[in-house]
Amino acid sequence: MTTRTGPKAQDYSIVAGSIGPRRDFRISVGLREGWDAEGRVFDVSEAVRTAHAWMRRRVEAGQPALSGMFTRAEVAYAWPRLDGTVGSDREPIALFTGEAVHAYLGHLSDDAIVAMLNELAVELGAALGQERMYVTFTDRTWILDAGERSN
Repeated sequence: MTTRTGPKAQDYSIVAGSIGPRRDFRISVGLREGWDAEGRVFDVSEAVRTAHAWMRRRVEAGQPALSGMFTRAEVAYAWPRLDGTVGSDREPIALFTGEAVHAYLGHLSDDAIVAMLNELAVELGAALGQERMYVTFTDRTWILDAGERSN
């Protein structure tokens, strides 16, 4: 019987073509549908299923896809009310975080990564009944909003 051992410290080396600028990203999407406290609360696994489907479609079409990790979190916030009091709340969210790793996506422009982030965020928002998704990429941040439409 052969005993398998893992790599040793001296086995590691930097992968050729893997060094490049850090291009990290995050998509924050609510898990509670709508604005009411009674709205359906999705499990983070629904966000994972949605992202997997998006990734598979892109790869099947010969296009690159982002990969990353999902975590469940809660966002806490407060706002001033018209009567002078302060309201506060919290809600569950899914965070999709990752990096556009240079070894795999280094050939893509920042604009191409932004387009993929927007595409995935919109799919997550539609699947989870959200009007707003919050996106960050490197040193930029923006909000995608389905409720604000110009005529």
